[in-house]
Amino acid sequence: MRRRELLALLGGAAAWPISTHAQGERVRRIGVLMSLGESDPEGQVRIKAFLEGLQTLGWIEGHNLHIDYRWGGGSTDRIRAYAAELVQLAPEVIIGNSTAAVDALHRETNSIPIIFVLVNDPVGNGYIASYARPGGNITGFTFLEVSLIGKWLELLKQVAPGTRRAALVFNPDLTPYFEKFLRSSEPMQRSTAITIQRETVHDWQELQQVITEAAREPGGALILPSDPFIVSNLSPIARLAAQLKVPAITIYRQYVVDGGLMSYGPDTSDIFRRSASYVDRILKGDKPADLPAQAPSIYTFVINLPAAKTLDLNVSPSLLSLADEVIE
Repeated sequence: MRRRELLALLGGAAAWPISTHAQGERVRRIGVLMSLGESDPEGQVRIKAFLEGLQTLGWIEGHNLHIDYRWGGGSTDRIRAYAAELVQLAPEVIIGNSTAAVDALHRETNSIPIIFVLVNDPVGNGYIASYARPGGNITGFTFLEVSLIGKWLELLKQVAPGTRRAALVFNPDLTPYFEKFLRSSEPMQRSTAITIQRETVHDWQELQQVITEAAREPGGALILPSDPFIVSNLSPIARLAAQLKVPAITIYRQYVVDGGLMSYGPDTSDIFRRSASYVDRILKGDKPADLPAQAPSIYTFVINLPAAKTLDLNVSPSLLSLADEVIE
């Protein structure tokens, strides 16, 4: 009897270190401020890639990592409110998805490390001193470069040769930097013989008016750049553009999945997956000031053939051969 009791006691003692280790492991806390809505398909794809990246580095949500999510839903006011809320929670690092999100976080703290993801012109916006040496509490991964506008114009000309003008649509409250991008795009407009029209929108009614105006005369098209308001409305934009027969190109693959014509731009999943490496490094002691800001490394071209047919457009075999994905 005593032998059995002793074995039971020894067995329990052997389990103590494992139990103690599991209970005593430090759970790290980070924040994530998304510019999109929680139900947005593109937002869910991004978070999935981010969590996959963390997992490969040994960070498991609910095990050794706690994540506070906030979803801005394309609203400037909501993004700013959630930025203040996350800073009050005092996480060890905050992910800011979009320029609007990082701008709001930048106003709230200069001490909590911030990793920007899919942000444009971080130097011009004052978030970092330089790409090589950010110099403060912010670093991360950029999204759109001015040269991308030229690529969009070229693709529009190839798919819809009759295009003479393209409305670049954005919300100035969320993405004011497109004013500067447009000025820099003038040589690209001349080389493609497509004039870019600046179209600012704040709500769906204004967006409808822009799309309707683009369809009023032959030769009109749309450019849908990286903008939280635009990405929150990709599906209804795709439907209305198809109904009014307006060709459009965007940076977002989801637009093509939702029935839009084509997309060309950086792989957002890849960028979010890569951003996990900076979370890992900061949690292990590195400083944002010493982590260089990085540009996209993978670009994808996606085209929707049924959408092209609806728009009475013929896509050449040579262009199809360049596509990373063809939706048929």
